[in-house]
Amino acid sequence: MSSLQNSLALVGGLTLVGVVLYNFWTARQNAPRQADPDSAAQDPGLQIHEPDPSAGPKDPSFLDDALDVLPVPDKKPPLDALIDVIAPIEVDAAVSGDAALAALPATRRVGTKPFAVEGLSDTSGEWETPVAGRRYHSFQAGVQLANRVGPLNEIEFSEFVIKAQAFADAINGAPEFPDMLEEVARGRELDQFASEHDAQLSFTICATSSAWSPGYIQQHAARWGFVAGVIPGRMVLAAPVQGLPPILSLSFDSQAAMADDPALSAIREFTLSLDVPQVPRDEHAFARLREAARILGNEMDGVITDGAGHALTDDDLNAIAADLEQLYDALDQRELSAGSPQARRLFS
Repeated sequence: MSSLQNSLALVGGLTLVGVVLYNFWTARQNAPRQADPDSAAQDPGLQIHEPDPSAGPKDPSFLDDALDVLPVPDKKPPLDALIDVIAPIEVDAAVSGDAALAALPATRRVGTKPFAVEGLSDTSGEWETPVAGRRYHSFQAGVQLANRVGPLNEIEFSEFVIKAQAFADAINGAPEFPDMLEEVARGRELDQFASEHDAQLSFTICATSSAWSPGYIQQHAARWGFVAGVIPGRMVLAAPVQGLPPILSLSFDSQAAMADDPALSAIREFTLSLDVPQVPRDEHAFARLREAARILGNEMDGVITDGAGHALTDDDLNAIAADLEQLYDALDQRELSAGSPQARRLFS
């Protein structure tokens, strides 16, 4: 073999080695980042409480039993004249809770709106959903005026009358219904207000370099206080009262979360969301959303963007915060304060 052939063979060999090394390096660069197996935050069964909004990320390992001691919300009657059509039902004699429960319709919805019946308890003197073993001298039936699906319409009002009348007949009661046109008009006005004062905010964190595995996202989110939700690819920052809507939610590709080997799933973005009317103002939810996005973006080499993929600046976020304060004020003035039972029902 000539020296030229030797030289060409050497060059070819070096080129092949270079290609192999480059491909190996590229594969390493493009491989999704993995969670630290030594971190307690990776445990998907970890139950934790959300962090203090005035503090930074916390190690959740000392909060394993937090959900076991969370307070539960006060039990309040679901009907409220502010957001419901209410029809009083008078009875000649006391009705047992057992009889009232047997007379309730099979479904508690009228079209797209919640339907409810309450009795005035002889024991507590308060309106409540009928309870077996108690007695009631008065009842009321109600249907919600509006929700995120839209306002109560004439067909739904008519269905409400039919259901309430059937219940009243079963307990020998006499219902008194308000004027349909007035209530439907009230529902439209309430729906108009709700449409103008609804806010569901979301920030998307996009990877600027390597993609992330589901475990990597979950590990970093857990350090901020998020816990696994019921739906694959969803985590939540729990409310301080058990059973209430979460303060924030985090979501990423559910298919990646359900893959046979999630560690091989490459995720390049996840979303942080806040349903403003569902969370009380004093939880400072937007400030926590903003700070969580900033910290997670910094730690994970990501950038905060809007739904269209545009990077959000501090000025953009400050403007959103100012608009939210005006929104909170408007809800307070309408007696539909964010996080109140009435607001949670209306904006659902």
